[in-house]
Order: sequence, then structure tokens, then C-alpha cells
Amino acid sequence: MLLPPPGSGFRARGLRWAVLLSASAAISVALELCHLPAALLLGPMLAAVFLGVNGRAVTVPRPAFMMAQGVVGTLMARAMPPTVLGEVLAAWPVILIGVASVVLTANVIGYGLARFRVLPGTTAVWGASPGAATAMVIMAEAYGGDTRLVAVMQYLRVLVVATTASLAARFYLDATLTGGTAAAWFPPVHWANFAGTLAVIAAGLVVARVFRLTTGAMILPMLFAIGLQGAGVLTVELPPVLLAVSYAVCGWAIGGRFTREILAYAARALPTILLAIVVLIAICAVYAGVLASVTGVDFLTAYLATSPGGADSVAIIAASSNVDMSFVMAMQTMRFFMVLFTGPATARFIADRVSC
Repeated sequence: MLLPPPGSGFRARGLRWAVLLSASAAISVALELCHLPAALLLGPMLAAVFLGVNGRAVTVPRPAFMMAQGVVGTLMARAMPPTVLGEVLAAWPVILIGVASVVLTANVIGYGLARFRVLPGTTAVWGASPGAATAMVIMAEAYGGDTRLVAVMQYLRVLVVATTASLAARFYLDATLTGGTAAAWFPPVHWANFAGTLAVIAAGLVVARVFRLTTGAMILPMLFAIGLQGAGVLTVELPPVLLAVSYAVCGWAIGGRFTREILAYAARALPTILLAIVVLIAICAVYAGVLASVTGVDFLTAYLATSPGGADSVAIIAASSNVDMSFVMAMQTMRFFMVLFTGPATARFIADRVSC
């Protein structure tokens, strides 16, 4: 593939976007032909990684990324109808144990990375935390972590988890995939519901900006949509084309963070970081087997529910597979909030123990 020229001029940026779009389309089509779930996320992500490590990263405008997160948030809400609360309450001990087990395992791995001086204390904790990647990077900065190393660990894990989950869904677990016909891409749109969905996303983004909530772009639209769905006021309407564009924007934003400089900075710790990621994924797969046997859900549902990737990436993969998405998102959302509330105290606790 020919690389666009370096530089920040209008022509250079235009060529980068042209290469990014064409590479994203080509990789996505190849992955779709292999029937991989989340091909529309993985294709743009891999294309952005390729440009980023070659010094031609394309910066996704922040409003576009926030809008895409809002769309994914409402996608998560659509998968969590009011009945999901009953499902969670019916099996809350198992779900709570499953969520706590993943968080505890991630913290133990973070402690190990800090204890053996692979990464500094707070950096190791935030890097290992199984929450939304962008939120973990931002919180790491607020609590004294090295955001470069946290970004490497978080986004590398998102990339590995998204790829392995898609491969598992396709080749090992025989997932039923969504169709790619014209009718599937351009179904009839309920315009009133679509306008209401856009209004919910806009409201969430405005509130997040006004109150400077770092994770609000995805969480607030999700919470607003869940509340309105529960009240019978809103039915979330998300046309497939809008979802495809949002997936691509998320993929570009994640992949674009993998620059050559960041990877070079983390080169010494990279083998250990990769090993930690693989160990965490493997342990979560074991938890998934236990969860599936106890709750009766299929293994793919349990695997995605316990998967330590970002909730947004898992939502995209789950939406492309034949799984109980409400169960998956209930566990992912519960875990996200657990990490959000316990992360700062855990980081301080481990940092204090390691420095002793």
C-alpha cells in the first residue's frame, strides 16, 4: 500500500484521509467476506494503526468521536430493555461475582506489573483496568499515571480483545451473523423514533460537555435512552448506515493512538504487557465457562459478558452476533461503573504497597 506524504497541509491531510478510507473499506470488505463480527470496527481500526505507526496518523475530530460514542451508547441502551433489570436481579449474585472476579483479576495483574517494576504503580493499575479505554487513560492522567503507557496497554488490549472475540464468534462458537443485503443496510426508518434517538444523543453530549464528564459521551446517552425506553417514551432507532459510520469513527480513534513513538517508548515492557493481556483474556474465558454453566446462557454470551475489552467494542461485536446482548451489556456496564468507582482507591492502595 502506498503511504500518503507526511506533513500537515491540506493536500497531505486529504491524501491521508483518502488512504485511510480506502484501506478501511478494503480491510472491512475482506473481514466481512470472512464473516467476522465487528468487521466495520476492526477494518478501520487496523487501517488507522497502519497509518499511525508509519507517522501518518489521521486525527479524528473530537465532536465526531463523541457523537460516535453517543450512538454506541444508545446501541447499548437498545440492547437493555426494561426486562433486563429482572434478569439481573434474578441472577445478581452470579453476575456480581462474575464482574468482581474480572475486576479483581485485572487488579492482581496490575499489582504484578507494578511489583516487578514492569510499569509504575498507578500506571499498571489503570493500564490493567477493564473499563472503557478512553476513560481509563483520562483517569490515569488525573491520578498520576503515565498516560502513554496506559494508552498502549488499554488500546492494545482493546485491539487484541476485539480481534480474538470476533475470531471466537466466527470460527469457534459458530455465531450467526447479521446479513449484508441491501434490505439489511437500508431498512425502513421510523423517523420520529430516529429524531428522538438523535435528541437523546445530543442531550447527553451537551450535559457531558457542560459538566465536563469525561465518560459522559457514551454513558449519558445510554442512561437517558434506558430511562426513556423504560418509561415507554422512546424506541431507539439506529439505521445500519449510521451504526457503520460510528463503528468506523471509533475504530479510527482507537487505532490512531498507536503511533511509532508510543510503541517505541513501551518497547521494553511490550512483551510482558502482551503476556498480561493474554493471561487476562484466558482467565476471563475460564470465568465465562463457569458463568455459562451456572446461568445457562450460551458460552459466546458469557465470553462477551466477561471479555475485558471496552464496553463500546464489545457492544459492537455483540450486535453482530447471535447472543443475549442484554445480558452482555448488563455485565459490561456494571463492571464499567465498578472500575470507575473503585479505580482511584485501588490505584492508591497498590502504589502505596509497591513503594514500601
